[in-house]
Amino acid sequence: MRLLNTENLKLEVKSDGTPYAILSHRWEEDEILFQDLASNQDETRNQAKQKRGYVKIEGACRQARRDGFQYIWVDTCCIDKSSSAELSEAINSMYRYYQQAEVCYAYLAGLPERTDPMNDLAFANHEWFTRGWTLQELIAPKEVLFFTERRDFDCQVIDLELSANTNRTGDWILLWKKSTMCERLSSITGIDAGVLAHTRSIESISIAERMSWAAQRVTTRVEDRAYCLLGLFGVNMPMLYGEGEKAFIRLQEEIMKDTSDESLFEWRDESADPKALTGLLATSPSMFKDSGGFFSYYDWEPRAPFFKTNQGIQITLPPQYLLR
Repeated sequence: MRLLNTENLKLEVKSDGTPYAILSHRWEEDEILFQDLASNQDETRNQAKQKRGYVKIEGACRQARRDGFQYIWVDTCCIDKSSSAELSEAINSMYRYYQQAEVCYAYLAGLPERTDPMNDLAFANHEWFTRGWTLQELIAPKEVLFFTERRDFDCQVIDLELSANTNRTGDWILLWKKSTMCERLSSITGIDAGVLAHTRSIESISIAERMSWAAQRVTTRVEDRAYCLLGLFGVNMPMLYGEGEKAFIRLQEEIMKDTSDESLFEWRDESADPKALTGLLATSPSMFKDSGGFFSYYDWEPRAPFFKTNQGIQITLPPQYLLR
């Protein structure tokens, strides 16, 4: 695993078990990339320091050092995206990266530093909560700390009754932490509070409900609407950028290989003609928008499993369905 040294901002390959912090953020223009930090040329590294994203990397490293971490993982620069093999491996491992991190820093850029996360709409409406990739970045880590940047160096930090909040963090301000606001985060995202608190396993949540968490989130690439959900369903599959909506179909086909939960088919395409014939698989997470209330359905009677064939999906329905 490639990690960023928080002392010198150099990339190092480290073995499993190395303690590290991890960053969750909204990608913007002028991010620091692998090539910027991997280069040994002073000119390249000096040019990287002029990028807007460099300030964010410095802030993350500064916070990690203060928390006692020598290493941090940042998706913009710890993955060599020019290598399709490395990119595919990283995306398939992303959930595990966040799961194994000691702490996750969620950087909510542009949020006013006096924001009260428990009450202010500015927190709930921040675009960090609308992105596809940040869904797993909220669920997987043991702890998530929410930060924004400090703008007024003379102002006092709002007292949120958290001792950690009295700690000024250089250019960052600590707003709150996941472990003390699971109910609030659940109301914002629709994610089960027990899943956020890690008191309930994500596998106990129906396929339809997990899909509903991603229904209103967006990604820059259409394929990423599927790829960002791999960890939530514990599946792996190769990345094929250019396949478009087929990526989400492939995701559901992979899910079918590991589960008999028929809530996978509990979706609705509001844009479709009511008389039109459609397949059993959705083409987008958005079609699960109203599926958050479905429980996992398992038929305990002996029945053939459902699976994909070259003519579609083969499924055996219970007799009561056939009599309707």
